[in-house]
Amino acid sequence: MIGLWVALAAVVVPLSGKLSSVTTDRAVDTLPAGAESTRVAVLEDSLPGGEDNTFVFVYHRAGGMSDADRATIERHYNTLVKRYPPKVTTAAGEGDDEGSPTRPSTDGEAMMFTFDVSTAYGAPETIVGPLREATKDRPAGLELDVTGPAAVDGDMEAVFDGIDLQVFLTTVVVVTLLLILTYRSPVLWFIPLMAVGAAALTAMATVYLLVKGFGIVINDQNSALLTILVFGVGTDYALLLIARYRETLHHHENVRVAMVHALRGAAPAIIASAATVIAGLLCLLVADLNSTSGLGPIGAAGILCALVAMLTLFPAVLVVLGRRIFWPAIPRFSTAVEEKPGLWGRLGTAISRRRWVATLGSLGVLGVLAVGLAGNTGALREQDQFLSAPESVTGFTVLRQHFPELGGQPMTIFTRPAYQERVLDIVKGTRGVAMAIPGQTKGGWADISVFPTDAPDTVAEYDTIKRVRTAVHAVSGAEAIVGGPSAENLDTEVTTTRDERLVIPLVLTVVLIVLGLLLRSIVAPLVLMATVIVSFAAAFGGSVFVFDTILGFKGVDYSVPLLAFLFLVALGVDYNIFLASRAREEAVRLGTRAGMLKALSATGGVITSAGLVLAATFAVLASLPLVMLIEVGFLVAFGVLLDALLVRSVLVPALTLLIGRRMWWPSRLSRPVDLPAGHRPLADDEEPALQR
Repeated sequence: MIGLWVALAAVVVPLSGKLSSVTTDRAVDTLPAGAESTRVAVLEDSLPGGEDNTFVFVYHRAGGMSDADRATIERHYNTLVKRYPPKVTTAAGEGDDEGSPTRPSTDGEAMMFTFDVSTAYGAPETIVGPLREATKDRPAGLELDVTGPAAVDGDMEAVFDGIDLQVFLTTVVVVTLLLILTYRSPVLWFIPLMAVGAAALTAMATVYLLVKGFGIVINDQNSALLTILVFGVGTDYALLLIARYRETLHHHENVRVAMVHALRGAAPAIIASAATVIAGLLCLLVADLNSTSGLGPIGAAGILCALVAMLTLFPAVLVVLGRRIFWPAIPRFSTAVEEKPGLWGRLGTAISRRRWVATLGSLGVLGVLAVGLAGNTGALREQDQFLSAPESVTGFTVLRQHFPELGGQPMTIFTRPAYQERVLDIVKGTRGVAMAIPGQTKGGWADISVFPTDAPDTVAEYDTIKRVRTAVHAVSGAEAIVGGPSAENLDTEVTTTRDERLVIPLVLTVVLIVLGLLLRSIVAPLVLMATVIVSFAAAFGGSVFVFDTILGFKGVDYSVPLLAFLFLVALGVDYNIFLASRAREEAVRLGTRAGMLKALSATGGVITSAGLVLAATFAVLASLPLVMLIEVGFLVAFGVLLDALLVRSVLVPALTLLIGRRMWWPSRLSRPVDLPAGHRPLADDEEPALQR
């Protein structure tokens, strides 16, 4: 087995390094094909000259612009025209002189012009730097902000530059520290880390082949999530298997026999856990947003690679290294193993004595956290995505201060040339439009640049986009379509809302079916699913409170609720699967009450460790300078900890003890045992062991 993985490494290592070459963050790739803004982006890309990158140069000086300032601005503009000669934009309005590209502000303290650069010159992140460098030569006191849609995209890409390597290295360091603390061994921590690393490289290579073979869309965000998923879930599987292996080593002298028994005990729960997460991720395939639907097979491939590595390579290495790998706490073979209750055994006893207190207390804590949902759950604007506002974002603020009539990002309208003047007149008369400027005619289409009055990505600007679309669609024969950065964000938000309504019920149904098949019960899956949903609401509410009150974020990114729900439901059910499957196994011998207490005692430590590792891996995202990733990382990490420390440790055992053997209805475990004549019926607490 080890030899097979060594041979596989020769193939996957070169392929894994190619993953970054197929990632894309272009709107035309992430938006659904049917979205109107996507059609505009595709049309821009296909017309002669290709799509333009629109930059806005905002010059400002307190006290008013001087003649030298105006001369400098004209010189900068001419320099840029010479550097990028084929593609020059129209001005954003009339200037001081006829034909001047610049536009002065009414307060006399600012001037601006727009400048389009063809994508033939490169992506925004490769252009924005040279543009800023070319305009550094300015009189003292004359400030310049290079902003606009392309500048925002360029600054956003700069955040993601090198993010894969940063996430990978940070995750490795975090997992390594946690494994060392967990096992307190100078050697053992390296084995799961090595196996998970092999799984991560295999996953990257697999995803690369999926993208090349099936055209799946993968962006930088999904690439980072792939690394987090593989390391978090793979380490969880390793912790569960090692805990079971350590148990069996006390009962079996031969390490191979001990591993066989460990796999028989742990593999079903691990496979069920992986199946649940994979099934939940594949539900994303029904999403319209390409970046969301692409995460489905990408994440599923990562989980599958982690599963295969941790059930083949990892056990093989452990067996070859033998008992000494656990040094200094080497498990010794003994025919009489004394089982001590430990912390989790004492917790189970306390819950058993105060079931209602444990149940109501847990629900009370979760309910208080869920109150946070009443906070600011509004959509996060693109300009508010940065932890530290770059020049492109501050430039929009300056633009609104001096040019309040040009507050939003420009829209792009494509129409048939014969209808350009008619569409232009209609757009100019639409409420919320500051100005509309006719553009070029090429490839059978004419474009119009439209500047809204409201700030970017606000409800007011979105309403203006909707009004403009309604107005131009009414022009018969014009075939007018409206796009642009804010229109893309609007279409993305609308599509995500639709995806949530479709994906969330599907995920719940699929996970419920997997739980039912695993536990061979109807009641238990419903109870476990209910606890996960309540846990998600509490995690989301508590996180919103932190985002709004402590961190001062200006909303929740539109993609966060769906991603957080998927990860917390699919991964949160994992711990319930580990606990419930062990409880069912023990209930066959000991009865429901004793079986649950035995399961809690046996799995409490390892599941808590797994929860800490998974939470820490997702928390790595919170170290990145982008609000959306911070929100996902914090919410999932907080939710995993809440589920592992409270829901799985207290609430689920308490509910199981309250419901008793009916938890396993309609399986055989739910039926009372026939007792000999003269024996009184036994309560759940007194269930006798069932015969296999």
